Amino acid sequence: MRRVAGFVFALLIASAMASTPAAGVPKSASLSAKTDAAIRQVMKDQKIPGLGLAVVRDGKIIKVAGYGFANLELGAAASPKTIFDAGSISKQFTATAIMLLAEDGKLCLDDNITKYFPEAPPALKAVTIRHLLTHTSGIPDVSDGTEETNGTKGVVDFHREYTEEELARAYLAQPLDSQPGSKWNYCNACYDLLGILIHRVTGKPYGDFLRERFFAPLGMTATRVFSYADIIPNRANGYTLVDGAWKNAPRWWSQSILSGAAGGLWMNVLDLAKWDAALYSERIVKRSILETMWTPVPLDDGSAYPGGMGWFMATAKGHRIVFHTDGGPGDSGVISRYLDDRLTIIVMTNLGAHHTDVMKIAARIAEIYVPATRGANPVKDW
Repeated sequence: MRRVAGFVFALLIASAMASTPAAGVPKSASLSAKTDAAIRQVMKDQKIPGLGLAVVRDGKIIKVAGYGFANLELGAAASPKTIFDAGSISKQFTATAIMLLAEDGKLCLDDNITKYFPEAPPALKAVTIRHLLTHTSGIPDVSDGTEETNGTKGVVDFHREYTEEELARAYLAQPLDSQPGSKWNYCNACYDLLGILIHRVTGKPYGDFLRERFFAPLGMTATRVFSYADIIPNRANGYTLVDGAWKNAPRWWSQSILSGAAGGLWMNVLDLAKWDAALYSERIVKRSILETMWTPVPLDDGSAYPGGMGWFMATAKGHRIVFHTDGGPGDSGVISRYLDDRLTIIVMTNLGAHHTDVMKIAARIAEIYVPATRGANPVKDW
């Protein structure tokens, strides 16, 4: 382990010290070289084992690369094909699926969730699908996000396998933290409930529905729902840092918990670039639907939270950004779309979110391609 780690850091240091492109080098090559240097420096600073990057302009990849290692024990290099845990980036796919079902007339966003979850207690009669989508339901999450255990609260046993029905009953039985619509509170359990809702409405597990409506039409062949059992070529191993040393990240949550619609997808940067390209057209989803998903959620007191449906909103010196991060014990990533610049930065890593700042990485790369945003990019979303 120490030999591999030493080799990685030596490689990163050597790369970061490489000379800058000479005068006369085409601009695209110069930007690419600057990007390589920036990525290698942040990997050194944040001690990231492996990283996948895609920079996309107008739906076309202008820079794609893998850096470092997908697996330290095997010395397997990361590449654009490396499949990372996408974590909460999955939420935009779940949210889009719900929006398409609404467009198809299969549900209404303002339907009370008891229409689809008759097992829900009477206290949830005011909770709508829209509340689940916008993290305003008042239903508490089942973990508090602490590093080693993700702060499990005892609502479910994260070591145990559950049926969807068992998970739904457990999540819905919790007392509300706040009145629906009154407060924004990030809730993975709510998005897992949306995945179960998709299954109940369509008769298909949420992953099968996503594959049918999104992944197959777009050629996202690497994207899949998490599985302990499946042999997945090019899958990255996840790591954490303990006293500054790389360790295998804990993966002790059960399959049924990890594969939920809140964060159950694995994919690579190439597939996320295909998704990004599709968002410029109406091939998958109408622009009007995206604008709804990218609208800050209004709260009952008249304020608005800068989060929509599966996305967050920000600006950098007037440049509009929609983004969502991923953060787990052994993974972190972000898709950050600069709407006015038609530029997207996709970063996926195999180091736990408590040791990485992917928003900072995406901001650093965005500044290379959109210099006007320098010093104003959002950093950290939690």
